[in-house]
Amino acid sequence: MKLTGVELRRIRMPLVAPFRTSFGTEVDRDVLLLRVVTEDAEGWGECVAMSDPLYSSEYVDAAADVLRRFLVPAVAARPALDAASIASVLSPFKGHRMAKAALEMAVLDAELRAQNRSMARELGAVRQRVPCGVSVGIMDSIAELGDAVDGYLDAGYVRIKLKIQPGWDVEPVRAVRERFGDVLLQVDANTAYTRADARHLARLDPFDLLMIEQPLDEDDVLGHADLARALRTPLCLDESITSARAAAAAISLGACAIVNVKAGRVGGYLEARRIHDVCAAHGVPVWCGGMLETGLGRAANVALAGLPGFTLPGDTSASDRYYRTDITAPFVLDEGYLPVPTGPGLGVEPVTAILDAVTTAKEWLSL
Repeated sequence: MKLTGVELRRIRMPLVAPFRTSFGTEVDRDVLLLRVVTEDAEGWGECVAMSDPLYSSEYVDAAADVLRRFLVPAVAARPALDAASIASVLSPFKGHRMAKAALEMAVLDAELRAQNRSMARELGAVRQRVPCGVSVGIMDSIAELGDAVDGYLDAGYVRIKLKIQPGWDVEPVRAVRERFGDVLLQVDANTAYTRADARHLARLDPFDLLMIEQPLDEDDVLGHADLARALRTPLCLDESITSARAAAAAISLGACAIVNVKAGRVGGYLEARRIHDVCAAHGVPVWCGGMLETGLGRAANVALAGLPGFTLPGDTSASDRYYRTDITAPFVLDEGYLPVPTGPGLGVEPVTAILDAVTTAKEWLSL
């Protein structure tokens, strides 16, 4: 397969409601999409980098720049290309995993469309539908939080994840547990705590949480190992897991009992599958994280979540959790589950009129 052109497209997607975490508040999404054109088919990729380098060092403008100047030219220079070779072609360029993941996703989509094969089949999915959780941001009051959780449970979500930070942790968790009983409940700190907070975080142990996700800095794997020994609640790593090698090291050190797999964070869906395999070999459950993706990224995430090791509900929420109108046919929750797409490639395509309406810029890279 040979690339003949790549389109970089920026879109702006207003969120249904502001989404607040320890690293900032999102009111809309500035999303970078890629459309790759080959001799055989076209494919779509979505970059999950945020507008500012707060969740990670990557951000949308930088992703567009590195794709334009380095990553796309390196891939285009290959006379014959397949998605499995993308990682090695791009390995000389340090970091920029979210940009690399978007390019790999687009090439993989084109390759699979040309072969009339689905991403779910390619990755090794064994499920036709996957259970869905929802991530609930930091609110202005516990009453507001309770009403939001009530709405999500009424909608059918089977697991609730609460964002936490110092000053918004024990009491919100207590309120949700007391109001909603034995609902599957976990928390996500997005690196908001330090090792000195171990005793405070232990106050979450009585609430029977599924996990505490990424309480410490992403580079403090040893700190997570120490914290894991001090808590009864299982620790899950997110930002710290950047590759299959990093996952294996964290597991060996006892830094986590669960792993959140985000394809964008680790450089692509093929590396995400390798992380799944490493975790399965060690008996460590995984689940699929989310980054407020549009229907394109959501389709790929749902396919990934269909793999056998994804035994916990992920952040693969329905389209209307974040967007009133998605750029693809919407993903609709059915009794707490989303269907795994079975069509060629991602199994979904953008709706042209909707995509054009939210587009803020387009750039065609001739190769």
